[in-house]
Amino acid sequence: MSRKLLALLVAAFLLLSLATYVYYRRTLAARPVDPYALVPDDAVLVLATHDHAALVQHLQEAGVWDNLTGVRYYQQVAGQLALADSLDNGGRPVNPVTGRQRGLLTFLGKKLVITSLHITGPGQVDVLYQVPLISVREYRQARGLLETLGRDPRHTFSIRKYEGYELQELTDRTGGKLTVLNYRNHLLLSTHAPLLEAVVHRLDHPGAPTVRVGFGGTDLLRLPDVDATLLVNFRRVPALLDVLFQPGTHGLLDQALGLAHEGLLGLRFGPGQVALTGFANPETAANSWQQQLRGQPAQSLRPLAEVLSQRTALVLAVAGPLAPARPLAADTARATRQALDSLRASLAPGAVLAYLGTAAPGVPAARLTLLCCLAPQRTARWLARLRRLGGASPAFARVGSYAIYEAGFAAGPLLGPLADKLPAPGQPDAGGALSTALVNNYLVLSDNASLRSYLADVAAGQVWSSSATQVALLQHTLPTARLTLLADVRQGWNALLGSLAEDRRAGLLRNESLLRHFSQVAWQLMPPELPSEEQGPGSQYFAQLLLRRPSQVLAADSAATGGGVGTRFRTALAGRPVLLPAAPVADGTLAAPALVADSLGVLRLLPTGTASLAWADSLPGPVVGIGPRLVRGRLLVATPHQVHWLSPADGREAPGFPLNLPDTVTVASVAAGTSPRLVVATAGHDLLLFDTNGRRYPGWPHHLEAPLAGPPLLLTVGGRDVVVAALRNGYIYAFDQAGGRYPGFPVSAGARLDGPLLAAVGPTLARSQLRTVNQHGELLTITLSGDVVARRRVATWSRTASFRLVPEASGRAGSFVVVRQDGGQLDVYSPAGVAPLLSRQLLTSGEKPVQWFDFGPTRQVLALTEPQPGQVSLFDGQGRPLGAGAGSPSPAGAWPSTGTGVALRYDAARQRYQMLRLVRRELRRDDVRVE
Repeated sequence: MSRKLLALLVAAFLLLSLATYVYYRRTLAARPVDPYALVPDDAVLVLATHDHAALVQHLQEAGVWDNLTGVRYYQQVAGQLALADSLDNGGRPVNPVTGRQRGLLTFLGKKLVITSLHITGPGQVDVLYQVPLISVREYRQARGLLETLGRDPRHTFSIRKYEGYELQELTDRTGGKLTVLNYRNHLLLSTHAPLLEAVVHRLDHPGAPTVRVGFGGTDLLRLPDVDATLLVNFRRVPALLDVLFQPGTHGLLDQALGLAHEGLLGLRFGPGQVALTGFANPETAANSWQQQLRGQPAQSLRPLAEVLSQRTALVLAVAGPLAPARPLAADTARATRQALDSLRASLAPGAVLAYLGTAAPGVPAARLTLLCCLAPQRTARWLARLRRLGGASPAFARVGSYAIYEAGFAAGPLLGPLADKLPAPGQPDAGGALSTALVNNYLVLSDNASLRSYLADVAAGQVWSSSATQVALLQHTLPTARLTLLADVRQGWNALLGSLAEDRRAGLLRNESLLRHFSQVAWQLMPPELPSEEQGPGSQYFAQLLLRRPSQVLAADSAATGGGVGTRFRTALAGRPVLLPAAPVADGTLAAPALVADSLGVLRLLPTGTASLAWADSLPGPVVGIGPRLVRGRLLVATPHQVHWLSPADGREAPGFPLNLPDTVTVASVAAGTSPRLVVATAGHDLLLFDTNGRRYPGWPHHLEAPLAGPPLLLTVGGRDVVVAALRNGYIYAFDQAGGRYPGFPVSAGARLDGPLLAAVGPTLARSQLRTVNQHGELLTITLSGDVVARRRVATWSRTASFRLVPEASGRAGSFVVVRQDGGQLDVYSPAGVAPLLSRQLLTSGEKPVQWFDFGPTRQVLALTEPQPGQVSLFDGQGRPLGAGAGSPSPAGAWPSTGTGVALRYDAARQRYQMLRLVRRELRRDDVRVE
């Protein structure tokens, strides 16, 4: 009986073991481990890499690797790295004679390795490493290495239990300790044992949110050329800065970085720079700057190039008003309150703080506050009134052509929290009381001594616009942003030394070459394009961090940027290029003159087949509307307050032009047709009708009840003028020359409209048609007699989707496509198609300009521009990529482009497309092979 009982017990034990094994394999082991679930919640930075050989290679190419190996921390662990390098050889060191290429990098390979940085005590940071083991062999190697090192007299190996988990500890003679936890073949290592204990605590709550829960399924590592991702917890960044800097030296920086509470960035290497781009989730705390700035439009930094001194070490630009930190006292005179309110109204929302470099460590940096003036003369009048009310002296000091006045008021009610450390009226500091100066369109506030030093630089022309390195920095930053932080390590080196904690200063000096390697740093947050998008759940900033080495970038700028022939200009180009009618050149081919506009409003024409300028014309402002276009043999261009009609031959204006509109009128777009008349649409929802002699017709302007959905149309039907305007509220109007409505109008499209109209002019109003697509995805055909003759749903409608009609770029009648965009999903439909001819899942949100070129039944091209990545892709009429392997820098057929679109023509003799695109300051011509 005893033998039978023993046999039964053994059988039961075997069955229980088998059941336990099957349960483990089918349940626990079948569920993949989320590596981010093993990262403690208090991580400040989380770095994830998946191709370590490529990362090291790119670090070497960028010139960073040699600097990293010179850091003392790296030298201290070099011996341990050499031992770990034998991991792939079963604990045996790599033979230096045979030169085997196997080792630590081979072991890591393309595994997802996560490194997290944690603050573990006052002035102390520690790192947690996570490496997956993909085979039993690797597990045995890791365990064998620890045991082998434990048998070494210099180390002690031990194992201890912590809440049911086994922690392996390797201690050396100096007291240093390495703790290892293996959780389901995920190896976690740290020299700070409490970090591993924190991992164990997380394992007790498997359903708890991970450190990257705010970014859902976004995986930037899937994008091409992304070597690593960096997750940043901005709520813990101030504690990290406390480790590096003296207390109280970074409070304003903490507030600025607090616009977002977490960010996910992808790491890319380029010539002379490292770019980290991605997304950031806005801060939700009630007292943060984010709550005060929500809904404020982003602003551009480019105008600051004319007023920032070349000695500027740090720039902090905030777009939007901030609540006053020190409101006016109750006993403040009513007149002073009114004057301050009027001064605030004369200034644009937002402010820029600039810190100048110092001559030696410990010397306080001069701090300037720059405020953009909407009307400088009005601002000057209110400043003078505040001086009188505050009892300030009317005397002024002059530096060059600029005057310095005593302010006579406190900066707190005007600047809010940005006024910290600015002197109060009558309270002199090292530089004197708060003073003001007007520089171009900016009001500059600072103490008297700082203003004198700053204005001396501006008067001498030592500003950013005259520095190639600073202009290049601005051109590589985002065009607009809500928050911009720019740092110049060279100018701010002494100030950096003075603000560091004493025990960190020596380390900074030892690693000076590494920090100076990328001497320009830029951090920016761009909000969603529409304020309504920011109010909804899930709204995110587009975030970008740039580390640049100016000398290397400027050298790389002279190289080709994505193929093609380029023509470089002094200023950044804007908008999209325009190709004029082609003419034959010496080799018998056709080449078209190109017209481009820059960010300063200068038009330039490049003649056929050359890179020299035919002419350049400086306009009084940036080009508005859809850009220059050829109308009756001349170029029609609009600026905010003028309409220009230029000759393509020499750039001269037509007689009577430009048309000068009142300062109260801001032009949004201008339209022309075959008749000698022009229609001007204003930003105030008005339509004006002129003839080319400048005569305004009676019955105009017309005030519209809603914004325009697209530019107006000026048609001629049977000798009669028809002005057509589609409004965003879904109504379409048609007016005659006297300003009256045509019968049957307005016509309701049944839903909101967004985008241009397409017109087909016939001999009568009833045989002339308009086409548009509403926001329910319906394609409508409407006659000019006011009848809806066709209505067809093009694509599925949803509340978050938007639709727009894209006419053929040259105005070819009847040729167009319909674009549907829903978040990152973009679909393009032909008028008759049911399935989309192009469907793309895009990483970034926001409107993506789409162009449709139709050169014939088999010569159709779709151009998709992505402003955030800065690239344009071409597809044929079937949605297949064009240009892959034919001059395109990427296999997907994408070219670098910083404009809002491209120009394209078809060269039948060579059977190639000729494309023009803008890349910052360069106009590039590319030949795209026809497949």
